Amino acid sequence: MDDPLEAPPELLRVATAGSVDDGKSTLIGRLLHDSRSILDDQLDAVHVTSRERGDGRLDLALLTDGLRAEREQGITIDVAYRFFGTGRRTFILADTPGHVRYTRNMVTGASTAEVAIVLIDARHGVVEQSKRHAFIASLLGVPHIVACVNKMDLVDWDRDEFEAIARDFGAFAARVGLPDVAAIPISALNGDNVVRASDETPWYDGPPLLEYLEEVDVAADRQVLGAARLPVQWVIRPHDDAHHDYRGHAGQVAGGVLRAGDEVVALPQRARSRIARIDTFDGPVEAAFPPMSVTVLLEDDLDISRGDMLCAAGAPARVARDLRADVCWLDDAPARPSARYLIKHTTRTTRVDLTRIEHRVEVESLRTEADPGSLELNDIGRVTLRTARPLAIDPYADSRATGSFILIDEATNATVAAGMIREALAGTGEHSPNVVWERGEATREDRWAALGQTGATVWLTGLPSSGKSAIAAALEARLVGGGHGAYLIDGDNLRHGLSGDLGFDAGSRAENIRRAGEAARMMADAGLVVLVALVSPYSEHRDRVRHRHAEDSLPFVEIHVDTPLEVCEQRDPKGLYRRARAGKLRGLTGIDDPYEPPTEPDLVLDGTAPLEESVAALEALLAERDLT
Repeated sequence: MDDPLEAPPELLRVATAGSVDDGKSTLIGRLLHDSRSILDDQLDAVHVTSRERGDGRLDLALLTDGLRAEREQGITIDVAYRFFGTGRRTFILADTPGHVRYTRNMVTGASTAEVAIVLIDARHGVVEQSKRHAFIASLLGVPHIVACVNKMDLVDWDRDEFEAIARDFGAFAARVGLPDVAAIPISALNGDNVVRASDETPWYDGPPLLEYLEEVDVAADRQVLGAARLPVQWVIRPHDDAHHDYRGHAGQVAGGVLRAGDEVVALPQRARSRIARIDTFDGPVEAAFPPMSVTVLLEDDLDISRGDMLCAAGAPARVARDLRADVCWLDDAPARPSARYLIKHTTRTTRVDLTRIEHRVEVESLRTEADPGSLELNDIGRVTLRTARPLAIDPYADSRATGSFILIDEATNATVAAGMIREALAGTGEHSPNVVWERGEATREDRWAALGQTGATVWLTGLPSSGKSAIAAALEARLVGGGHGAYLIDGDNLRHGLSGDLGFDAGSRAENIRRAGEAARMMADAGLVVLVALVSPYSEHRDRVRHRHAEDSLPFVEIHVDTPLEVCEQRDPKGLYRRARAGKLRGLTGIDDPYEPPTEPDLVLDGTAPLEESVAALEALLAERDLT
């Protein structure tokens, strides 16, 4: 069976746009009629209405202008969706309004489109509304644009007129960064070059519109690129005995591929786990990709709720509260700095302050007006926003799903803007000083962000005089010299302070290890790289320290400094081995007390190797694990 990730696309989403009376509804009606996608009763109704209106012809625009106001005024007001198919593809067509007042509806129709059809009246050429819709299509990331130069029959199928319009539109499209632009001369009223090639255009060697839509290559646009993203819409916890342990995180995959066994991170809390299973309505699957709706079960019971996002652990989304974004303003009431709205981003809705309007775009010339003070209905501009709760975001250029949002008037529940995230503002994210102050608490992430590093404990164990403290001290100096916060805990500073009340019996030694482990855990939580150099001879005691770190999701790295006993005895800087051999010291590890080497250390260092070599090996391990 073919790999489902390689399956060719069958559905194409298309949006139409253009100025009033350019013929968008007629064009869609012609596509439906000539491709035989209209039911008989629908066609009969259009015939009846056309006769009643005395048009003298079949008015195909009536197939899409469904509201009474649309029929009376002869303009499209709302977005009308039509579904039809051919032997090669199925289509969802969005007939969007051309009137400038209803530009907001064009944004809605084009937001998910893969192809935008911009109609241009051959008599008028490229007008401001044509440019506005092309610009919006570029902001929305529509990958393919086709300019249908309509009503060519009214300019006697003049080739020069068509080519001039195609050049003008192509030049504007290039300025706004539209990647793929085509132009087709048509007459929607008569059907020329809509479904079948027209005899009126022997000079045009391109495909008619329907053939273009059937053949336009969107496979590359739909490749499963980028890192995995699953905005959590619902946490499923059945209350029946058969599923009492079931905890699933349901949502629609917004990017990449999720596979059973993959490591994921839940944002914004940054908790990590692995995918245990992926469920669908039809049963478990090994992999999930956009736009599948799935339920993901994790190996660990994480605190995840609606609005959180599961991401690939190796490439998570950015967590931020301060954003720069482009917006299309959709409300009669203007946007003003300091205004407060609701923001809906993927599955999370929270309050947001519009902190600044950076500029407004003059569509005709593409010039920008800095600090305009407000955005009026249908204006397009760039703004900065601060959200009440952190969002897991990607730039819109990377992901239409996780880079888009809408703004909502909290009082009226009306959508006032559609937005495309450009970037998270540096230094003003969820861990910035002002945000932490406003929140009234400092989390681990705040502390680590302030230091610019990850807290961790590096535990060096080995026989007395194996070289643990020398290696740890050299590494501490290297880290601090490189701008990292690090601190060394060894037997000397412990016994002169925190463990000054302890003896050297078995119980006191175990308590000394416990205290060292707890001190290291708290310092790592604060954001330091803590280097612990202790004999710590028993696996049980070291495992207990490791477990305490794991409970708090803190990195713990165990290093075995493996030095032969005879080398340790030769070094013997404190004379411990000499005293033990003479019977003056009892319970020395390696002589009359056992040492249990780690069975699965993160790294084994040769205690006889040069100091620089051991420090370099440790630095490489910490860098590999993103701990420095």
